[in-house]
Amino acid sequence: MNTHGKKYRAASERRDQAKAYDSKQAIALVKGMAFAKFDETVEVAIRLGVDPRHADQVVRGTVVLPAGTGKTMRVLVIAAGAKVQEAQDAGADFVGTEFLQKIKDGWLDFDVLIATPDQMGQLGQLGRVLGPRGLMPNPKAGTVTFDVAKAVRESKGGKIEFRVDKGGNVHAPIGKVSFTPEQLESNFTALLDTIVRAKPAAAKGVYIRNVAISSSMGPGVTIDTTPFR
Repeated sequence: MNTHGKKYRAASERRDQAKAYDSKQAIALVKGMAFAKFDETVEVAIRLGVDPRHADQVVRGTVVLPAGTGKTMRVLVIAAGAKVQEAQDAGADFVGTEFLQKIKDGWLDFDVLIATPDQMGQLGQLGRVLGPRGLMPNPKAGTVTFDVAKAVRESKGGKIEFRVDKGGNVHAPIGKVSFTPEQLESNFTALLDTIVRAKPAAAKGVYIRNVAISSSMGPGVTIDTTPFR
């Protein structure tokens, strides 16, 4: 019994499943194999040689994708005083402490939550709501800061956060199928370079083990990891 539809199987025949391609070839294949009627997201899956069970081998960070994500990010800033105007001037969609109550009432129509450090005491009460959805601000991600203007601009401009999962994998979007090959290549390179720089000192052996790229609905393409070792 087949587990994939005809379009998926037809797309799969365009790539050699046993071959590892260079990033430019892989991106061209992914764009060519996309068959959905919507603008699919291009995603990268990276298998790392780390053991996330140990705190000193957790890989986490952020990167600003040069060509953006292709998604319009709705940014909420929890701040007071002069920081309210600063966030509004930087392009934040929602600003103010009144949104704390709205979140308590079930409102979650935003993609990124930025907060100034003095507001984290109140936000901590919403951890059970925000945490599971990946919306809780974090200093390591640059979303707990007094420089709200910079944080807003980065979030609007293509900043993404990545974190290794329990299996030692990192999954991250690098744009849309409608992006040019050059845009996807620049985003891919920025992501991989950042992950390579984030290698924990405690990690032993091969760090970048496997890399694959795919569109939301399309088959994956394996990328040669030699340049990243």
